[in-house]
Amino acid sequence: LGRMKPVIVVHGGAGRIFREREEGCRAGVVRAALRGYGVLKHGGTAVDAVEEAVRSMEDDPHFNAGCGSVLNEKGEVEMDAIIMDGKNLDSGAVSAVKCIANPIKLARLVMEKTKHMLLTDHGAHLFAQAMGIPEIPGEKLITERSRERWKKNLEPDSNPEEFQKDLGTVGAVAIDSEGNVACATSTGGLSNKLIGRVGDTACIGSGGYADNHSGATSTTGHGESIMKVVLARLILYHMEQGMSPEVAADTALDYMKTRVGGLGGVIVVNKAGEWAARFSTKQMSWATVKDDNLHYGIYAGEEHIKSVDEALASEREGF
Repeated sequence: LGRMKPVIVVHGGAGRIFREREEGCRAGVVRAALRGYGVLKHGGTAVDAVEEAVRSMEDDPHFNAGCGSVLNEKGEVEMDAIIMDGKNLDSGAVSAVKCIANPIKLARLVMEKTKHMLLTDHGAHLFAQAMGIPEIPGEKLITERSRERWKKNLEPDSNPEEFQKDLGTVGAVAIDSEGNVACATSTGGLSNKLIGRVGDTACIGSGGYADNHSGATSTTGHGESIMKVVLARLILYHMEQGMSPEVAADTALDYMKTRVGGLGGVIVVNKAGEWAARFSTKQMSWATVKDDNLHYGIYAGEEHIKSVDEALASEREGF
């Protein structure tokens, strides 16, 4: 078996990205992709790489995950995350977790340190304590922007549905030099959601799926729609039928739109290292690194390409 060329693809959420946030979103997905690629270049696994990329975006307040998560009806942050290893189909997820900086780290510990796949709310909190994950005050995760939006959505004539279009789940998929694939997805969910609402992100096959036999995918968009069609698994099914990542992604997104009226976006890598970043929303921030070239964009049809060296240099100077 020849060694694979590693590939990482990341997304910072599908939806509507306001002009004043565009640069920050672009810089954030580029940084995450470069970090994940760095892990792969140094011999790290696909699982290590997707965890690192997602952690980078959880720490970035531009995205609806970790710090910067949207608030539920009570004004609190409740987060969901999942990670999956394509080698043996192991997966770990957490849902409705509060007061931790990086839910993706906790999801990975669920995968590696328990016999379970999904821990929720209070149980996830107890497990985090047992694993020595530091608790942080909930306020630390709340940005001015999230609070503003929460307040707006509380007004009697507001339409939270309108705001849901500006989502921002984050995710990553990768293939490493051994040919193993992995995915990771993390989110703060929907603004002003009911307490205890869990979306697609924590659900295997919806928020993400990874299988060495076909590839890996991470999704973003309207969670309830994604769950109805089990979007991540649907894309891999299409690839198993011989579709390219791009055609599989478009076919599945199109089905979700026609069948349940849902919009979203996906990133995909197949077992041969071919990748795609596709969306049915107006925008989705995404970035990928393959063959030491960085590709990234936000709008349909937009694709910038830079060498990794050039990108790392401008990273260091501040994007």
